[in-house]
Parts: sequence; C-alpha cells; structure tokens
Amino acid sequence: MKLTAAIRRKYRIRNKLKKVSGAERLRLSITRSTKNISAQIIDDKSQSTILSASSTEKDMRSEKKNKTDISKLVAEKLAKKAQEKNITSIYFDRGIYKYHGRVKVFAETLRKNGMKF
Repeated sequence: MKLTAAIRRKYRIRNKLKKVSGAERLRLSITRSTKNISAQIIDDKSQSTILSASSTEKDMRSEKKNKTDISKLVAEKLAKKAQEKNITSIYFDRGIYKYHGRVKVFAETLRKNGMKF
C-alpha cells in the first residue's frame, strides 16, 4: 500500500515528537477542516483520549464568529479543561497541518492560558 505525502508527513512529525519528548508528557493532537477545528489530549501509554474540545459541540455552534476566533475559543476551552485535570505539560502534534494560520493561533492561545509545550 502506497502512502500519500500527507500521511507520511503525519507519521514523520508524530514519530519525531515521540522521540524528543519524554514519556511523562501527553500529546495534543489537532484536526482542522474548512469550517471546524478540534483537539484531543491523548495518553500514548494507555492509548486513550483524556480530554477533547471541538467547535462542533453544542455550546460552540451558537457562536457566529470567523474561523480564527473559533479556534481561540476552542483552545481556551481545552486549556480550562486541562487545568481542571492538572495537565500543564504536553507536546503539540500538528499532524499534517503547517504551523500557520488557525493552527498557530490555537497554539499561541494555549500558551497564553498556561499550557507548556
């Protein structure tokens, strides 16, 4: 099976992050589409999702804002949930997306709200 360039990029980035970061850190995986953005904090040891936040949730759908504002709101919501569970240090898995635009705004908002990566 031949892998596409996007899938190869995703695995390459994820494997580099896993080698560099310690086992005590959790992974923040981000997914974006043309209209929505979602993120998950994943524990790779137990292979389970600890927290998630998305722009498709009920309370977020009522917001009529542009896409960068929505990504800021989702990042603030995820940071608030993470602080409740005492999660401060993670590593940022941007996946196939460039660190630009909504992904960059999302990461910067997380940093402002106390997350370290």
